[in-house]
Amino acid sequence: MEHIYQHFRKEEQPFIEQVVGWQREVEERYYPKRTDFLNPRERFIVRAIIQQTESNVYSDGGFEQAERKRMLLYPPYYEASMEDLGVQLFRVEYAMKFATLTHPQVLGSLLANGLVRSRFGDIRIKGQEIQLAVAEEIADYIQMQLIQMNKTKVQLQPISHKEAIPQDITAWQIQVITVSAMRLDAILATILKLSRQKAQQLIQAGRVQVNFTVRDDRSFEIQEQDLLSIRQYGRYKIVAIEGTTRKDKIRLQVGFMA
Repeated sequence: MEHIYQHFRKEEQPFIEQVVGWQREVEERYYPKRTDFLNPRERFIVRAIIQQTESNVYSDGGFEQAERKRMLLYPPYYEASMEDLGVQLFRVEYAMKFATLTHPQVLGSLLANGLVRSRFGDIRIKGQEIQLAVAEEIADYIQMQLIQMNKTKVQLQPISHKEAIPQDITAWQIQVITVSAMRLDAILATILKLSRQKAQQLIQAGRVQVNFTVRDDRSFEIQEQDLLSIRQYGRYKIVAIEGTTRKDKIRLQVGFMA
């Protein structure tokens, strides 16, 4: 499986090695392996590796069209189910008449309680209702420890997956663009309809994240399933690389979320 490395970034090699280790564990133990919450790019890598083996993979994040999901790697005989993934949903109960909580405040409170990002999934907000997905292994801990968010008293109430806030089906808007190269600045300039110079300024100002990591290298190479977050512009996902045009430009399918 050594050839798999050439298809991904050098910085992704540690994660690839981890996935290969998971796969070996499934093969040797002939038993399922559950992951933490993974972002779209990480799940793309997992599927690329597992599809070359006899194992299968199943994923879910607790919410419809969740962005962050847990995955289950399992042998051919096994029948995977949602329960295998161990995703617990909570509703955040607080005095809505007197306080308003934002996504950054909820995220910051979770991290401030010592949780690493991979241990919880999406935070979904509709109006003043807030729900979040966490790994069931830490559900009791977080329910006891998380009693305040941004100086507002809160209580986490477990809910079923049937009570989950549905995804807004109009949230992602798909468009097809053509770019001269897979460089970050080239793609940014095209999707935002900016000059290459203006796109480079956004990158150098630290306003651009790729897969939740700030990137200040304008020549950083973008790949399929990468998630781009641009402060004040929204989020974009490289859904698919469709091929090249007659003029040798690269045709991309891009999803946009304001």
